Amino acid sequence: MPRAKNAVASRARRKKILKQTKGNFGARKNVWTVAKNTYEKGLTYAYRDRKKKKSEFRALWIQRINAAVRMEGLSYSKFMGLVHKAGVNMNRKVLADLAMNQPEAFKAVIAKVKELA
Repeated sequence: MPRAKNAVASRARRKKILKQTKGNFGARKNVWTVAKNTYEKGLTYAYRDRKKKKSEFRALWIQRINAAVRMEGLSYSKFMGLVHKAGVNMNRKVLADLAMNQPEAFKAVIAKVKELA
């Protein structure tokens, strides 16, 4: 009985991965073994960085809030302490968005927080 190699499916599997590595440099895009390793490593980075993205955005929000609050004569940590004491239910994402896109509204929040605490 002849050996069945199933070349159609094997080629399809390889083509699928080579298509994914299309933009890479040198052998990383067209040599099967190198491309497969590149592709798998890329999936690992993608998984890791989906988690990392959350902490990077939080750091960005903190920087934006800090910059806006310092113009009003407060530090970030003092401001956040006052926010929690005053019971303002806004997370860092919303506060950073206000600070960037609606500075007048953010100044109103700062004034309210200073008044309540």
